Amino acid sequence: MSDDKPPSIRSVEKKSWFEKFTHLFQDAPQDRDELVEVLKTAEQDTLINPELLSMMVGVIHISELHARDIMVARPQMVVVNDEMGFDEMLASIVESGHSRFPVIGDNRDDIEGIVLAKDLLHFTAKTNQEDDVKFAIKDFLRPAAIIPESKRLDTLLKEFRTNRSHMAIVVDEYGSVAGLVTIEDVLEQIVGEIEDEFDIDGEEETIQAMSDIEFVVKGQTEVEEFNEYFKSSLDEEEFDTIGGILMQAFGHVPTKDESIEIEKLRFEIISADTRRIKLIRAFKLNE
Repeated sequence: MSDDKPPSIRSVEKKSWFEKFTHLFQDAPQDRDELVEVLKTAEQDTLINPELLSMMVGVIHISELHARDIMVARPQMVVVNDEMGFDEMLASIVESGHSRFPVIGDNRDDIEGIVLAKDLLHFTAKTNQEDDVKFAIKDFLRPAAIIPESKRLDTLLKEFRTNRSHMAIVVDEYGSVAGLVTIEDVLEQIVGEIEDEFDIDGEEETIQAMSDIEFVVKGQTEVEEFNEYFKSSLDEEEFDTIGGILMQAFGHVPTKDESIEIEKLRFEIISADTRRIKLIRAFKLNE
């Protein structure tokens, strides 16, 4: 349906909308918190929609975050070993559903490069045509970007775009692999994800009691913190996070509603993606 208002009236309305928006910035925000409050006011006044507000806040937020804040922790990394045969490697790739994988040598600190699933699919097509083709992972290796835990996400996103890369290996101050981060992880901080009814409020709180026996736990909760809270004795040497413990126990990245019992606790997955466990419901079982 066309707008039958005279051009002069439409012009006044547009000007009025612009004046309303610029009025919000008459007193320039002094810091990011004030800027966010201005944007929230704009959303409340229907000058911008909630989705746009969320994205704008996300863009502001990533300048305050570092690689360590969003990385897939070392125990949760899905990797392939350089000694794997083609069939074994392909099976691991298909099971995980990922598109990029760090290739390791003797251990997870020995990163040899990145392999793309699509490159291995090309090899499969080639073997169908030539019977004598031999598989060597070194022929498919791509350089792995190595970044410190302190790398800011806005800088990292720019590097991803400039280098046309999608994954970086995160190392700690001693040069040991701490985890990995992908461009999707960074973009998720901007566009966001659907909140779950059990999401824990506050960035610092990792365990929330719902009752005397039911708790909601973030997957990134450190095992040491978890053990102290629940008086449990889960392995703190091999695994850094409760998500890593559960992935090992399941033998795969579990999906929503999968459950398992460990040390008089029952764990149910509330949310997870193809790379990591995000949120868990934990129940204390009867002694």
